[in-house]
Amino acid sequence: MKKLIYIFSIAITSIIVASCSEDYLDLRPTSYITNEDLGETALIDPSIAEGNLRGIYNLMVTPYMGGTESQEDFGHKSFDLMSDLLSSDLAQVGSSYNRFVGLANYVWTADPTISIPNYTAWRFYYRIINSANLIIASNGGNDAIPESDAVKAVVGQAKTVRAFAYFYLSQYYAIQYDPSDEILPLYINPGEPGKPKSTMGEIYDQMISDLDSAIGYMEGYARPNKASINQNVAKGILAYVYASMGENVLAKQLADEVINSGEFTMMDATEVTGGFTTLGTPGWMWGFDITIANDLGLVSWHGFMDYYSYSYQAVGNYRGIDDGLYARINANDIRKQQFGAPSGGNVIAGAYPLIPVGKFYNLNKVHFGQLPITDDYVYMRVTEMYLLSAEMSAVEGDDFAARTRLKEVLSKRYSNPADYAYVDGLSGTALLEEIVFNTKIEFIGEGKSYLLMKRRKLSNTRGTNHLNRAGETISYDNPDVTFSIHQREITDNPNISEGNK
Repeated sequence: MKKLIYIFSIAITSIIVASCSEDYLDLRPTSYITNEDLGETALIDPSIAEGNLRGIYNLMVTPYMGGTESQEDFGHKSFDLMSDLLSSDLAQVGSSYNRFVGLANYVWTADPTISIPNYTAWRFYYRIINSANLIIASNGGNDAIPESDAVKAVVGQAKTVRAFAYFYLSQYYAIQYDPSDEILPLYINPGEPGKPKSTMGEIYDQMISDLDSAIGYMEGYARPNKASINQNVAKGILAYVYASMGENVLAKQLADEVINSGEFTMMDATEVTGGFTTLGTPGWMWGFDITIANDLGLVSWHGFMDYYSYSYQAVGNYRGIDDGLYARINANDIRKQQFGAPSGGNVIAGAYPLIPVGKFYNLNKVHFGQLPITDDYVYMRVTEMYLLSAEMSAVEGDDFAARTRLKEVLSKRYSNPADYAYVDGLSGTALLEEIVFNTKIEFIGEGKSYLLMKRRKLSNTRGTNHLNRAGETISYDNPDVTFSIHQREITDNPNISEGNK
């Protein structure tokens, strides 16, 4: 049976990867196995269906799944990095090898003929969607209720990852939430031909439906490790969906449910300056266990962000925290020690180029050292839920709840409670702004600043260390902050006649 599981896992990975050679959305593959085959084998042994899901999770970390040969095309974490640069909380500081310079300068997003990120994001996330559609279809379809708990867990994960992909597409290709705006084609079955754009309301209705059913399906599901999605991850994604809609009470409720589940403990001061290297970190909700088998090197998140990996960060193509944002961090806040310059394995905090050399680093601390990459990827942390809950409470005028959640975070970032006692004197707009500020500095390099910028409709002024457009104020509704629908998609899909801006 183990051999059978392996064969079907390889088959589904081949379908997901190999059948996507031409277009972002592929016709139903038949050269390996059919949907019916997959469904029948899942009934024999549900772990086979679980193996099919691993194909999607592997796709998310595989280079060039955005359909290019560019080194900036390395899966979901490439868009985390790009979106942080677009928000301006992460600064493109160095120009060596010219990597990401055009993105940080808003040249790439302004031109729909440029592939990164306009084509790569579209193709990558729709690959995830079509792969999830294949798994859902093979287990009865969108409306079926699986009989076994094991298959329910698989379908729940597939629906969650489909909603996850649509959520990121909706953030990247729409300026703001408007349920009447037509933004993206909606595909919920494998191999559908090109469709016209659906409204944002229709896309969001599908995400909410998927996540609601997934949360129910995964009740009691014990995942093998954090590379798989579980109920709390689905709740976290749904919290983000509701927050982006302005459904603050529902978003807070879900964030609090994740916190109160007790499954995760927030990263403490030692952990947030400890390298961010392992999926087993108690505060990580979801990520990926990178191994030698993934064969990652320069074309990876670490290849662009870790000075102690074989990386562009190690050779002067720097990305670091915006220096104006850094200057606002309290000297006693442990996060002040995450950014600066490397010196003999230590950090000169606050020094040029303000790279996160004290936050993300291979533990061996050998300059240009880690190759192949085996440090893990983080997609979601429980601290996100604390700060999202605080933000939603503040927006709703519940200052007490907002202060309570914010202080829970700050208690892990300061050693002396007197340093964050000022929070008790904050209310209203000032309290919300403090939560926003802490969200920004907590998640530098993790792809959350862009989501925050969109949902709070922020304008961010660039500090002096940005390679381009230093001192310029960038608003969330500047069209260049949002990805363009690539010209190839407009040409290839006759049902899409115009872009999105």
